[in-house]
Amino acid sequence: MGYEALKLTIENQIALITLNLPDKRNAITPRMLEELQLALGEIESGPARVMILTGAGKAFCAGMDIETLQATMSASHGQHVEDARRTALLFRRLWGFSKPTIAAVNGAAIAGGCGLATLCDFTLSAREAKFGFTEVKIGFIPAIVSVFLARQIGGKRARDLLLSGRIVEAAEAYELGLVTTVMAPESLIGRAYELAGTLVSSSPSSLLHTKRLLIAGAAEEVDREIEAVITASAEVR
Repeated sequence: MGYEALKLTIENQIALITLNLPDKRNAITPRMLEELQLALGEIESGPARVMILTGAGKAFCAGMDIETLQATMSASHGQHVEDARRTALLFRRLWGFSKPTIAAVNGAAIAGGCGLATLCDFTLSAREAKFGFTEVKIGFIPAIVSVFLARQIGGKRARDLLLSGRIVEAAEAYELGLVTTVMAPESLIGRAYELAGTLVSSSPSSLLHTKRLLIAGAAEEVDREIEAVITASAEVR
């Protein structure tokens, strides 16, 4: 199918999703949410065995599109719930994706964009990239990502990032456990493909079952928490 908010290429069993709204710093629009779900479906049912996610231009992803959020402020409570659910379903799908995922973070990964970057199995970062969950700065809450973040980096570190809304450099993101490795920007995509090639050379069945093991123990609790934060997000909006 044709995509507008992203690009999808599949070659040598490696899928590359490039968020492609550089004029918006690849902010998450309703169209992008829809297309990311479609692209993940295409990858999951197709020949690709590894997925790489990156951004076009100078940013990885600036989070939810502010214009879209402002336009929905007059929506009903039910509409806010459904809007939050669409975002939650994307994050949940990325967290539980059946094939290995690699984020190649080429620039700023903020709020929901930071969520997309850090929910991948591997998060490779350019030295110039920045990370942060800035929702508290603009009157929202980092509801959906909160379900996953403490599990990734620990409760105390999650509180620091979510309550302060501060931006961290790539080096600190590595120290916090948000990032797998940091490198020169010109090496980023090449390293992502190198890692993807290593994963492709592994047993498909072993990778599938290993990912199931990593997800299964927390899946029920994650799903229950997601339902709670959907409600919380809608109420704050």
